[in-house]
Amino acid sequence: MRNLFKRHSVLPGFGLTLGWTLTYLSLIVLIPLTGLFLRTTTMTWSDFVETVTSPRVIASYRLTFGASFLAAVINSVFGLLLAWTLVRYQFPGKRFVDAIVDLPFALPTAVSGIALTTLYAPNGWLGKWLEPLGIHAAFSPLGVLIALTFIGLPFVVRTVQPALEELEAEAEEAAASLGANRLQTFYYVVLPALLPAMITGFALSFARALGEYGSVVFISGNKPMVTEITSLLIITKLEQYDYAGATALAVVMLVASFFILLAINAVQWWFSRAALQGV
Repeated sequence: MRNLFKRHSVLPGFGLTLGWTLTYLSLIVLIPLTGLFLRTTTMTWSDFVETVTSPRVIASYRLTFGASFLAAVINSVFGLLLAWTLVRYQFPGKRFVDAIVDLPFALPTAVSGIALTTLYAPNGWLGKWLEPLGIHAAFSPLGVLIALTFIGLPFVVRTVQPALEELEAEAEEAAASLGANRLQTFYYVVLPALLPAMITGFALSFARALGEYGSVVFISGNKPMVTEITSLLIITKLEQYDYAGATALAVVMLVASFFILLAINAVQWWFSRAALQGV
């Protein structure tokens, strides 16, 4: 009788499934990351500190983390607006716009970088109009920000879109019928429901921007101390056969990214817990 009521599953038992999962995770993630840390141990502590705190490296950290954060913030705002438009409104060409959102996913990053450079270069289609205004988009930190915003937008839109589809319009109508204005309705009704998804989209966009290389390398101009990102500096050290220095920078970026994502996940957990307690 116990077998008759046994829960059926299309996957094998927990032990076998967990074993395959851990094996796959180890081969793809854990072993390469462990090798990265072990490679860094070939350096002395003073050499490691000197490598990861040189003025050129510090400048690359400042640009990489600063531009990635600003790009994630911009994408959080405009990604929400774009997702709202795609979910709540009907207009000609909606399917085309919805497909265009995924374009940064499909394009090779080098192609994205060449396209953005062609647009924003001083003689480009958009750059030639910005240059007379004193706005230097390409070959400047602004160009890095543009590239990171371009590649991170789909993460926010595709994360917020399902949450918007689950949010019923009747809740907004009920708030309006009780006398709430549009700002109050958004702040008290819409935003709490979308906040976990927005934080997730922000985290994904931020993490994606931190490791970006292909779309930035062309439009940035790669000027040391000005437009040089950390990923490019790692490639430069590899080309100079400074493998220990490259892995040292990679370890710093890995640890920083881990703690940033851990903090964002903690904030997301706190908001989700607060929402459940409120219910």
